[in-house]
Amino acid sequence: MVFGKGSMKKSNLDRFLHCTTPVVPPQSLPKTEIRSLNKIWHQSEIENIEFFRLSDLWDCYDEWSAYGAGVPIRLTNGESLVQYYVPYLSAIQIFTSRSSLIRLRDESEDGESSFSDSYSEESESDKLSRSAASDEGLENDAILHPNDRLGYLYLQHFERSAPYARVPLMDKINELAQRYPGLMSLRSVDLSPASWMAVAWYPIYHIPMGRTIKDLSTCFLTYHTLSSSFQDMEPEENGEEKERTRKEGEVLTLLPFGLATYKMQGNVWLSEDVQGQDQERVLSLLSVADSWLKQLRVQHHDFNYFSRMAHRG
Repeated sequence: MVFGKGSMKKSNLDRFLHCTTPVVPPQSLPKTEIRSLNKIWHQSEIENIEFFRLSDLWDCYDEWSAYGAGVPIRLTNGESLVQYYVPYLSAIQIFTSRSSLIRLRDESEDGESSFSDSYSEESESDKLSRSAASDEGLENDAILHPNDRLGYLYLQHFERSAPYARVPLMDKINELAQRYPGLMSLRSVDLSPASWMAVAWYPIYHIPMGRTIKDLSTCFLTYHTLSSSFQDMEPEENGEEKERTRKEGEVLTLLPFGLATYKMQGNVWLSEDVQGQDQERVLSLLSVADSWLKQLRVQHHDFNYFSRMAHRG
């Protein structure tokens, strides 16, 4: 398992996070390219920088989008089953360098860009971005974020449709890629630390079937960074597992840095053995997600809805 340390007995929350965390093949950046990297985004003294391609990341969600991600669940009565979850793209923001933005524009078929206009509502950061672009005379397709360190906004999408009206993540990515080909060609090393995505996981069915289990109606939001800048910044407690994973499979595990839940009731997800730890982790990941959204000054519809419903419960 990727999450947790010590005891071999994992909670259902551990299993969910493990089974829904994307794992991508790493590639090493040529030394000639390392010298030209943005020194604000990447430490200049690092001799070896690994990255992944966004296309490889989406491949992880291909089968999950079609059939669901199976999560082994152990119920409080000792029974076991597999709950399946389908991923949906809840939100995404991609910030990149000006040179990458110009290259992407030049590579587009019509030579024109519709960058950064895929969102359901305009947040405060969007308004500021547009204002900054206007005030500083930037090109329309090169919207500068209020903080120059965060790069140029290439794409953002915030889903507001009801869950039943959404298409699975892979279908949404393919749809967006028609207008934003960088979704398939960009690399994590091309992206600023402000680049991120949130994935909504909704339950569809469990095996064996036969009865409805209310506690398994829980929905999740997982937050992932898309930039190489945060690639190795994982909690110390996961160090041993991380090292073992790299030695066995030589992969990059994109652990979620934030989490939100909806309808988390009963004791199914919070193990009685480590309930304190599970509860602390959920609250910690929720706090990090909230801080991240506030730092970028964006309104994430799903996060707001999950939070509002949790307070009602």
